[in-house]
Amino acid sequence: MGESVAEATITNWLKNVGDRIEADEAVLEIATDKVDSEVPSEVSGVLTEILFQVDDVVQVGQTIAYIETEGGAATEAPKATEAAPAAAEAVTKTVEVAQETAATAQVDFSESDKFFSPLVKNIAKEEGVSLAELEAINGTGKDGRVTKNDILDYIKNRGSQPAAQPAQTAAPVAKAAPAAQPAQAAKAAPVSVNGQDEIVEMDRMRKLISGYMVQSVQTSAHVQSFIEVDVTNIVKWRDKVKGAFEKREGEKLTFTPIFMEAVAKALKDFPLMNISVDGEYIIKKKNINLGMAAALPNGNLIVPVIKNADQLNLVGMAKAVNDLGNRAKAGKLKPDDTQGGTYTVTNVGTFGSVFGTPIINQPQVGILALGAIRKVPAVIETPDGDFIGIRQKMFLSHSYDHRVVDGALGGSFVKRVAEYLEAFDPNRDI
Repeated sequence: MGESVAEATITNWLKNVGDRIEADEAVLEIATDKVDSEVPSEVSGVLTEILFQVDDVVQVGQTIAYIETEGGAATEAPKATEAAPAAAEAVTKTVEVAQETAATAQVDFSESDKFFSPLVKNIAKEEGVSLAELEAINGTGKDGRVTKNDILDYIKNRGSQPAAQPAQTAAPVAKAAPAAQPAQAAKAAPVSVNGQDEIVEMDRMRKLISGYMVQSVQTSAHVQSFIEVDVTNIVKWRDKVKGAFEKREGEKLTFTPIFMEAVAKALKDFPLMNISVDGEYIIKKKNINLGMAAALPNGNLIVPVIKNADQLNLVGMAKAVNDLGNRAKAGKLKPDDTQGGTYTVTNVGTFGSVFGTPIINQPQVGILALGAIRKVPAVIETPDGDFIGIRQKMFLSHSYDHRVVDGALGGSFVKRVAEYLEAFDPNRDI
């Protein structure tokens, strides 16, 4: 699962109880963040029990099913028989604990009309705070929002409150059941007025993306800076070496790794762009992990991450970009491939856009959009005077979080990226 992944949602069981399973055969499908993955069996045997159902949220390390294996040592059989009652009791307890954990994890905070940050919702899940309890907390944040300190104070004090206090808390809990009816009604599919419109429900990934985008806009004060870059030398160099590079490395050389290299260098120059925000605290990231926004065949978006991008040479960067891009298109990304990003780059020029205003990938504080490369007439300065010539140019669009990044830093950073690109050596070896 990767060390940064804490939980997953079961999306589909590929096997039923009683089915024969071979080692390394896929048993179920899970979803973490925006990545869908298959979980293979580590052993051969028969699936005897399933502890969690589709849409259950399971913590990493929890038992989700039992497989009865074959070919065990003969000396183990009597021990298993003698321990059968104890083992059965242990299994029963395990199932009960798993069901309780699943029940807590299934709290759907999206049914609330109030906005809760992902951090607050995660704390609520871990501490078993119900939706009704969460809604009853008086928030001290902007517009009455519940902050991290608010929920931690509530958890700290709810066990030591006087007898009258729980009764006040119980009131909204009791009202939660009747409130479920309107919530379900609100989620009912809309009806076409003229009978001709097609109504399609969002898939799981699109719902996640929708939630992330709205949450990002509500969290960060978005500001944009734009700069035009002359990439004529890069275009000529790539045209010259791409054939030999593909023949030697077995990899295509696109523009993306060249841009990623420049971004990684600029982040080393401006480390305050390589940060995240947690409440009123700034977290300076030690590693430079570049997110690379990639469009999927179904139209959805995913952001795999190039870890320690500043430590890669151009060949290594090209291989990393191609590997993540190919696996994203094939649906073969692992859960940890999308975790740990510190800054994101998105290539809007792939679809012909000259520039864009991308939304920040939380909890990062900046994202760079690469516009389309175009041939344009430009003024060229020479010792003999100025003249008009044809140059290859593009726009860089930098969105950044004005809570912690001011215009001087945001503008200086994108200017430094442009300077690295314009200073590209056309005689560079690879």
